[in-house]
Amino acid sequence: MKKILSILLAVLMLASFFVGCGPSDQQKTVAVIAKGESHAFWQSVKAGAEAAAEKYGYAVTFRGPASESAKDLPSQMEMVQTAISNNANAIVLATIGTGFVDKLTTAYDNGTPVVQFDSGIWADDVKALNDANKNPIKASVATSNLKAAGVAAENFFNAIKEEIAASDKYVVGVIQHDETQTGIDRAKGFIDTFKELADADETTKGKYEIAHEVKPGDADNAYKSALEALYEKGAAAIFMSNEGVVKQVYDAIGAADKKYDNIKFCGFDAGTKQIEWMKATTGAKLVGSVAQDSFQIGYNAVEQAIFALEGKEVTADVAIAGAWWDATNVDQMIKDNLVYEG
Repeated sequence: MKKILSILLAVLMLASFFVGCGPSDQQKTVAVIAKGESHAFWQSVKAGAEAAAEKYGYAVTFRGPASESAKDLPSQMEMVQTAISNNANAIVLATIGTGFVDKLTTAYDNGTPVVQFDSGIWADDVKALNDANKNPIKASVATSNLKAAGVAAENFFNAIKEEIAASDKYVVGVIQHDETQTGIDRAKGFIDTFKELADADETTKGKYEIAHEVKPGDADNAYKSALEALYEKGAAAIFMSNEGVVKQVYDAIGAADKKYDNIKFCGFDAGTKQIEWMKATTGAKLVGSVAQDSFQIGYNAVEQAIFALEGKEVTADVAIAGAWWDATNVDQMIKDNLVYEG
């Protein structure tokens, strides 16, 4: 009898072991599909995503296409399909184009929560999902481009307002990096805030004008062309709406001897070239820049996805604030993961 009881006990223990190792105890996964993967910005987003997953005991996968151009849209669509096919528990997504309605409808039908982040999911797809009552998006996490550009405008205005006051017509240039909503919002946020501040100050009111150059992308040195166009218009200060603009303008300045040395510049985002320019003590001055908190974008996006999975309160719109950085605080901003190199 004792022998039989021992055998039964062993069987029960073995069964308990297999139950404990079953699917119910497997680590849940959040699939993050970004607009890129190798760039320093996305690597910082990835670090934030992984930090949130680790905090809450989740696994995270992180993928992105080779570029943000239309040619890589099929690759990103495949990544979303793979996440669905692999039964990811939640999806964090920023798309580089339209055409994701069917896949996101499947996510809705599967009960898979989706969080859009950075520039998010294109409006046409979101509208189609809403019209069909099949929208799986639970939250949006992104830098407020309007507010961040407003931060840039405020700091830039303070740096140049004495020059404006001493001028009869001070031209402030804006180079908008593309015609997406991100580009539109950054240009608008800067222009609206700058005008509001300059018009409210009696020393600068009526003494400035805005010259706005919009480029569809950085191909064929488009941003260098925008710089030259603004130079011809007499721009004394220029706002550049993303890192790509900053890089191209910085290269153009370096190849032009002292041609642009009297222009003051203001940037957006970060990167090694922008950091190098910020620390430079000669030549055209980069007064400062506004950085997206890419680490917090990744962290908050995954956190909201986990909250949706666990039935906790989800914040529908998480606006990550931009932060001003300049030569005085650049090293600390790098340490705090607000300014990235690469």
